Amino acid sequence: MQKDELLKRLNDIEWEDFEVKEALIELPKNIWTTVSAFSNSAGGWIVLGVKEIKRHGKSLYDVVGVSNAEKLEQDFVGILRSQTKFNLPISVSVMRYNIEGNVVLAFYIPSSTIKPIYFNNNISNTYIRTGSGDQRATEMEILSIQRDQAFGSRSETIVYGTSYNDINLNSLQTYRRRVEQYNDNFLYNSLSDKDFCDKLSILKDDCLTYGSLLMFGKRDSVRKNIGNFWIDYIEIPGISYKEALTRYTYRMPEQDNIWEYYQLLIQRLHIYVDNPFTPGPDGFAPDDNSQLYTLREGLVNMLAHADYFSPIHSTIRVYSNRIEFQNAGCFIMDLDKIKNQVLSMPRNPIIIKFFRYAKLSENAGYGIDKIMRWKELTGEDVLFESELTHSNLIYPLPKRNEFYNYRNSLQLPNNYPTTTQQVESLVLIMNERVWSVRDMMSLMELKDRVNFLKNYLNPALYGGFVEPLFPNNLNHPKQKYRLTNKGKVLLMEIYEKTGK
Repeated sequence: MQKDELLKRLNDIEWEDFEVKEALIELPKNIWTTVSAFSNSAGGWIVLGVKEIKRHGKSLYDVVGVSNAEKLEQDFVGILRSQTKFNLPISVSVMRYNIEGNVVLAFYIPSSTIKPIYFNNNISNTYIRTGSGDQRATEMEILSIQRDQAFGSRSETIVYGTSYNDINLNSLQTYRRRVEQYNDNFLYNSLSDKDFCDKLSILKDDCLTYGSLLMFGKRDSVRKNIGNFWIDYIEIPGISYKEALTRYTYRMPEQDNIWEYYQLLIQRLHIYVDNPFTPGPDGFAPDDNSQLYTLREGLVNMLAHADYFSPIHSTIRVYSNRIEFQNAGCFIMDLDKIKNQVLSMPRNPIIIKFFRYAKLSENAGYGIDKIMRWKELTGEDVLFESELTHSNLIYPLPKRNEFYNYRNSLQLPNNYPTTTQQVESLVLIMNERVWSVRDMMSLMELKDRVNFLKNYLNPALYGGFVEPLFPNNLNHPKQKYRLTNKGKVLLMEIYEKTGK
């Protein structure tokens, strides 16, 4: 830290990585909490020889200097390196400044590679940095710090007592179909399921790892070994729980494993974003650059980076104005670095590998560049937040598109039925394909366009059974329509009812 930077900081409030202490003739007693806090957080500067003055609710700083710089420096550095005060030796860098004849000492305490750091041989003396203050870590935060020591390796640990029989074979087979379709040159596509699992390290020494159990395991096996596994997805009709007329309109039931969650989550999120039609079972191609693609990167990031051993479970909240991914576990890197550098440090490397084999994740880094494209596509900035025990990734939703406004302008009667015979006949002829209005009318042998729109297509749009391929341009020259997930469910119900 240069002298001019020090002076600049003194004219501002204390930064999260910057703490001043008077220390005229001796080390202040509260210096050890700050050392612990910086060591357990992102590191920071402790500056001795500066007095903080509170005036009108604001902090002002007066450079008073220290009277015995040599002794203070030796005492402080000696204690940190000797392991007499703390549970581990602490490295420290020292800078000395002369400001108008006053000596100021600045010590840089880096983030420790081994945590937690505590003093007086008492783990309860573990502190973390929040805002510009030192806070005693809670038991949950201490446990989170300890789990982070296994960052990048816990998911690859063998779960003894498990075997091939603990794999959900339906999950494995749908995963393999995805790999075969989008990664057709993958070396192991032709292998048997058992050999495929061996080659992908789903099995190690005939046992599952924590990562492969989470990704493909049967429900009972997953719950037995990772008791708190659960990804909670809720759709809330408002900008907060308080504002919502009802607590939620949809809540996803629990699934066996990550792969089952992913398949349902991506289809559900599809409802809330624009996505031009592309061939594929999940509605987009591997190199798609749509809103759904950037949202998918955030979803995969969450699934691969979650701390599945935390008592906190990962959640997705869909509000009327945003989608929030809240994850158990902090971002391991500084948020500015995450957004501006190419990184490849997932908490669960084996899980991200499984997604990459299926062409569902970037080959390097977090896919942050794809996540950040949300701004280009919607005009809204993605927000990153990180605390010691959890992190948030927030996608503000763009203003409602033309289709949404059109659908809400239809003003069908309040007692209008959820479906009608006309809607069901339209859903039945649409099946799994995409159709223009002309094609649908021809198939249904209808000639009156006004009648078709009023009694068939508009009610199907209003009910959420059908959607346009270009929702922001309803008059697009290539406009066609397809069934939504809700429409596909209705189609299955019609098949069961009619026996077709």
